Amino acid sequence: MDRKNSLLKLATIALLALAVVALSGAAVAQVKAEGLIKGRNGDQIILQTADNPNMVVLLTESTDVAQVQGALKARHKEMSMAALIPGLKVKVEGTMNDQQQLVATKVRFTGKDLQQAQSIQAGMHETAALTAQNQAELQKQNEALQAQNEALKAQQEQLSAQQLAIEKNKQEIAAAVARFGQLDDYYIRDEVTVLFANGKVKVDQQYVPQLLALANKAKNINGYMIEVKGYASAVGSQALNQKLSEERASNVTNVLLQQAKVPLTRMLAPAAMGESDQVGTDKTAEGQAENRRVVVRVLQNKGVAGI
Repeated sequence: MDRKNSLLKLATIALLALAVVALSGAAVAQVKAEGLIKGRNGDQIILQTADNPNMVVLLTESTDVAQVQGALKARHKEMSMAALIPGLKVKVEGTMNDQQQLVATKVRFTGKDLQQAQSIQAGMHETAALTAQNQAELQKQNEALQAQNEALKAQQEQLSAQQLAIEKNKQEIAAAVARFGQLDDYYIRDEVTVLFANGKVKVDQQYVPQLLALANKAKNINGYMIEVKGYASAVGSQALNQKLSEERASNVTNVLLQQAKVPLTRMLAPAAMGESDQVGTDKTAEGQAENRRVVVRVLQNKGVAGI
C-alpha cells in the first residue's frame, strides 16, 4: 500500500511539472509578424501589418537583424539595425511584452526590398529640400499679398476686381502648401556637407569639428535620426564612382559613430548615390569638386515633433 501511495504521489508531481512547463511555454510563445516599416524612433519601430496598422516593435541589443539571400532564402547576411528604415518590408519574430509590444528577437528582409526602401528615402529627402524652398517662396507671396490687401483698402474703386485676384492667389498658395506638406514625413533640422579630393575617400580633418557639432546639436532633438549620403563626380567609370561614394559615406558614418559617439540606433543606413544628383557641372574642376561630397542631415519625424 505504501508503495502504491508513493507511485501515486510521483505521478501527481510529474503531471504538475508538465503543467508548469506547458504554462511557461505558452507565456513565452513566439509571435511572427510581417509588414512595412512606417516609422522609426531609435529602438522603436512602427510596423504596418495586415492585421495591425500600428504594431510597435522594440529592438534590443540582442535582436538578430539579417538580409536573406539565395534562391531558397536559406542564407543570411548579418546587417546593422541602421538598415531598418521606413518603407522596408520585414519579417519579425519575438515575444509580446506587458504593453502588447513585440520585442524582436529576429528581423529578416531581402536585398531587393532594402534597395527599394533606400531609393524611396533618397527621393523623399531630396523632395524635402525642394518643399522647404517652395514654402519659403510661398511665405513671401503671402506677405506680399497681405501688403497688397492693405493698399487696396485705400483704393475703393478697384477693390472688387483686386480682391477677387487676391482670393484666387490665396487658394492656389494654400493648395500648394497642402500638397508640399504631404511629400515627406521628416523635417531636416541640420546639415553638413563634406567634400573630398579626386579619387579620395578619407575624411579631411577640417570637417571633423563640423560633424561633432552636428551630432552634439542632434542630441537636443527629440527622436532624431542621422542620414548620410555619399556622392561622386561623373568623371571616370560609373562602377568606380559608385564604390567611391559608398566608401565616402562609410567613412563619414564611422566618424559619427566612433568620434561623435552617435548611437547606432540613431543612424540610418549610409547611402551610396554614385553619380546621381550632380550639384555642379563636371566640365569644370570647381563643379567636379562640388560633386565629390557626402551630405549629412539630422532628421526629425513630423509625428515626433508634433508640429
